[in-house]
Amino acid sequence: MKLYNAPLFEQRPAAVLLDLDNTLYAYAPCNAAGMGAAAALAHSIYAISPADFAQCFTDARAEIKARLGATAASHSRLLYFQRTIERAGFASQPFAVLQIEQAFWRAYLDAAVLFPHVLDFLDDLRIAGVPAVIVTDLTAQIQLRKLILLGLDRMVDWLVTSEESGADKPAPLGFELALAKLGGVEGPVWFIGDSIETDLIGAKTAVDAVTLLKNDGASVRHPAVDASFGDFAKLRAQFARLAR
Repeated sequence: MKLYNAPLFEQRPAAVLLDLDNTLYAYAPCNAAGMGAAAALAHSIYAISPADFAQCFTDARAEIKARLGATAASHSRLLYFQRTIERAGFASQPFAVLQIEQAFWRAYLDAAVLFPHVLDFLDDLRIAGVPAVIVTDLTAQIQLRKLILLGLDRMVDWLVTSEESGADKPAPLGFELALAKLGGVEGPVWFIGDSIETDLIGAKTAVDAVTLLKNDGASVRHPAVDASFGDFAKLRAQFARLAR
């Protein structure tokens, strides 16, 4: 673990806010599994080749994001797959689109595994009486499903999605709502995330958080990054020193 602003880590946090996707588990293998399942089902129903499906999906995703902007719905796989099928030359296909979306999420969730020591770290927070809040983009339903599947529902105190707050990170609304759910916080607030641009800059700007970047352990020099780590075991050790 690398501390770039060591004085900020001389005091135990009063609350810890955490991103979910690609911070507590690896996003890429889950997304690859989901896309493989979706493409296979689209091929079996409509004989769309995997290459054509991938291109139509890429175009559909860009179109949806451009239209909806930084909102929770702009991440909706249901919207992506609806527009993918339409771009492949078919009229709206409600039943098939729902099947494809469900195939995506089944395969995605089957591949989801927490990084080592995530639950241990969250348990450390619980024992120390430090509340934990997930602050995440995307719609509430799928994020709630992820929390339950990964066993995080028993380990975090609150959840804030961008569907609930009204805007994706780095907008301040989600961070502010997290602290409002806690009833206000006296003392340092940590934010742990994998994106400097959306997670750390957003948290530092919105709530003056002490920011920790979950990365591969490589050194990072950026004014919005107070610390970086690649292994939650190292983060546990740092927290243990403060919790004494």
